[in-house]
Amino acid sequence: MVETSVILPPDYRPSPDEEYMNEMQIEYFRQKLLEWKKALLAQSQDTLEDLRQGGLNQPDDLDRASLETDKALDLRTKDRARKLISKINDALKRIEDGTYGYCEETGEPIGLERLEARPVATLSIEAQERHERMEKTYNED
Repeated sequence: MVETSVILPPDYRPSPDEEYMNEMQIEYFRQKLLEWKKALLAQSQDTLEDLRQGGLNQPDDLDRASLETDKALDLRTKDRARKLISKINDALKRIEDGTYGYCEETGEPIGLERLEARPVATLSIEAQERHERMEKTYNED
């Protein structure tokens, strides 16, 4: 992993007035991604503990059905978190190889607002909209 010597002020937020994807912005998003991943892993660990503790041997059918539904929801949430962690890891790799913040289709900047809202974004808004229109067109056929 690439170590950085950039120390962010506690109140730092990327600004459009700065050079796009400068060292401060890169470090800001790297830390944001790492914190998000850490939170997801902790949440995932809690889900695993909950699944281990609760048994499905409830005598009441309604209680058992409710417990099964809760466990299915927990597993779906855990699967979503797993996929998101994979996207976070991919984004961290893009930070390391210098492609983070740029659209994988056009090479244009994704934009700070979009990255702030979705730090794992790989497409600019325009490319994402094109992609979604294409998906919708093919799904309607």
